[in-house]
Amino acid sequence: MNRPPHPRTGIEDDAARRLAGPTASTVTQEDARPGAHRHRGPRRPAGRGRGEWARGHGGALTRTLIGAAILGWVLWWYPLEAFTAAFAVVNAGAVATTLGVGAATTVLCAARWRVIARAVGLSLSPTRAVSDYYLALFLNAVLPAGVLGDAHRAVGHGRANGDLGRGVRAVVLERVAGQVVLAVAVAALIFVLPATLWGPGWGAVALPLALVAVAGAVVAVGARSPRARGSRAGRILVATARDVRVGLVGRAPTVIVLSAAALVGHVALFLLAAHLVGVDAPLTRLVPLAVLALAAMSVPVNVGGWGPREVATAAAFGAAGLGAEQGLTVSVVYGLFALIAASPGAAVLVARLFQGGQVSGGPIREERQQEPALGGVRP
Repeated sequence: MNRPPHPRTGIEDDAARRLAGPTASTVTQEDARPGAHRHRGPRRPAGRGRGEWARGHGGALTRTLIGAAILGWVLWWYPLEAFTAAFAVVNAGAVATTLGVGAATTVLCAARWRVIARAVGLSLSPTRAVSDYYLALFLNAVLPAGVLGDAHRAVGHGRANGDLGRGVRAVVLERVAGQVVLAVAVAALIFVLPATLWGPGWGAVALPLALVAVAGAVVAVGARSPRARGSRAGRILVATARDVRVGLVGRAPTVIVLSAAALVGHVALFLLAAHLVGVDAPLTRLVPLAVLALAAMSVPVNVGGWGPREVATAAAFGAAGLGAEQGLTVSVVYGLFALIAASPGAAVLVARLFQGGQVSGGPIREERQQEPALGGVRP
């Protein structure tokens, strides 16, 4: 028997209407009168619209500029041969392997997203989860900031389910789960790194865990405060606390296993890149360097994933005695692998544009008959 949809808070409805634009449900009676818009000016001054655009996009623009500056410094500091050598070593066999490993990691990450999304009360079929995840990876790789694909995935899925707020939270929780597992992996391998990298290693561990802890404390306090719960922001905190409880804590074993398996796939591609470049080092030395490079890649100040990863990999290889230039070449090869692995997302993009012009995939119809979530009855 289908369960009724989860109640939505007022603030989530307002946010969805603002992002979706005017619809039939938001047009007032005055707007509906014939000729109303011919005699009235715009609802808000143009200056206010520009200010709202700046507030909404200023952060992404700043992160992109910082990432571009980092990447520009790398291009200026290191010789051109360190970059061109990466293109010379990528062959057909490497491309095929990358597509295979990339498919496995994408399916694992999409499964993690689906587990969390369905746990918090959203519909998401396996096919749509994989196609949306591929599209997000492709947009992350070709657009600035490295997170715009995830933002598109969150908004598109939330709108398709009629619950924008919960759709955004599901994607945020899915990404947070992956970052926490990555930070734990860095912590587990940190003492295998050269001593000069212990400081950056602990920084890669402490920063994401501290952000998660602070956010968790804010959500917990706000959700339990009677005064805060009466406000619009308080209702968002209550909904977030509920989604964390049922989406992450309640599905922790499955989410951890999927995240760890996906991380193994990413590390495998890094090791393949090192092998093609000709790095002569045992796995016990390369795996910690790979995990540290992946942690640097997740820093949201990059250009399609490029910038901090190259700096961190070059520095790590230099500290390990493997050569900074060789480390940079490995990072560039891995960056090419990331583009190749995300390339099926371009096919998803083109297919959706030709099918109906909706990149987000359109409203969900076939998923309304929902099966029970993994692990038992849906909450």
